[in-house]
Amino acid sequence: MYLEGTILVGPNFEPVEGRVVVADGEVVRVEEATVESDDVILPAFVNAHTHIGDSIAKEAGAGLSLDELVVPPDGLKHRLLRAADRGQKVAAMARTLRYMESTGTGTFLEFREGGVDGVAALRDALAGAGVPFGERAIDPVVFGRGDPDVLSVADGYGASGARDADFDAVRTATRDAGKPFGIHAGERDADDINAAMDLAPDFLVHMVHAEPIHLERLDDRETPVVVCPRSNLVTNVGVPPIRELSERTTVALGTDNVMTDSPSMFREMEFAAKLSDLPARAILRMATANGAEIAGVDRGVIEPGADADLLVLDGDSDNLSGARDLVRAVVRRAGQADVSRVVIGGRQVVPRDD
Repeated sequence: MYLEGTILVGPNFEPVEGRVVVADGEVVRVEEATVESDDVILPAFVNAHTHIGDSIAKEAGAGLSLDELVVPPDGLKHRLLRAADRGQKVAAMARTLRYMESTGTGTFLEFREGGVDGVAALRDALAGAGVPFGERAIDPVVFGRGDPDVLSVADGYGASGARDADFDAVRTATRDAGKPFGIHAGERDADDINAAMDLAPDFLVHMVHAEPIHLERLDDRETPVVVCPRSNLVTNVGVPPIRELSERTTVALGTDNVMTDSPSMFREMEFAAKLSDLPARAILRMATANGAEIAGVDRGVIEPGADADLLVLDGDSDNLSGARDLVRAVVRRAGQADVSRVVIGGRQVVPRDD
């Protein structure tokens, strides 16, 4: 397979006219050449924080506080999840997975409620989304929750927050299993940040209320942070200090709960860019390579040897035609209507071949 157009190459997304050659699920080479295509080729997105089980309850709970919405065990989302049967949850997640593919996400880091069965339900949703057995499509990195036995089926552990429970034992179990540990911190206020950082997590989520002492600890430990600014605004907890965090550590973007926000990385990038006024390349890196780094996967960049997870945009669409700065246009104005093709693991998934 090969794709032609203007390719955003390497970690700095340098525009190169030519073609990307793909074989056996990897980028083999990038060839600079004169081509006739107006397509723009970039890495598929890595959504670094999701809760897609919430797909059964989109836009529920308007006006509720963060605690009323999502805090376990009796936040609205948890009550709705308990009330829904397994088939409903699986079908709703399958539809979200298809939407994520259609908007260019190739990998997502999911904090999966429901223990062992919750992880199994997500695997069933992937099958329901039309993924043929043995073929890679949108790829979850699953952070299980609940009892430590979830580590037998999950890729890591995703803790709700240091104020919700004592996670020392499960942190030890995760480390012994050689798997990553992530935890929410600093979403409602700063009170749980130090306790979360004391667990030596592999990454933190939110950090809306990071204070100077926390920024210093991030700098010292190089602990990555996933920010979800649209979600934080909706739940009225504030917005993360994206620029300050990015000056100290690796920052990635996530869309958080499907209950409150669509899992569109286009929307998350645009909001983060305008909120922080960081350079477009820094924001695109947060939506691709930085999330891949946290997930421990070889994606999020177009270069030889990387996984062939690619997003192709129509550079001659009414929205993108005439763009003077392609990277800025991708970050601040591109959307689902501009998507021409999505290739994951070297296989075209949008539009579907089947």
